[in-house]
Amino acid sequence: MSHEETATEAARRGERFGALPERIRPEDMVETRPAVRHDPDRDAYDPDDFAVRYGL
Repeated sequence: MSHEETATEAARRGERFGALPERIRPEDMVETRPAVRHDPDRDAYDPDDFAVRYGL
């Protein structure tokens, strides 16, 4: 192996591995989605209705 081949291989390695990839923020690594679809009937809580039915 000559000095010229070693320099060429080093240049190839430098091109391929010479720079680190861009940094990824932790916020970009997480995807949030609701586990179930939004159901308006389920989320329609009326505290007055609850009090009338069960408390008074």
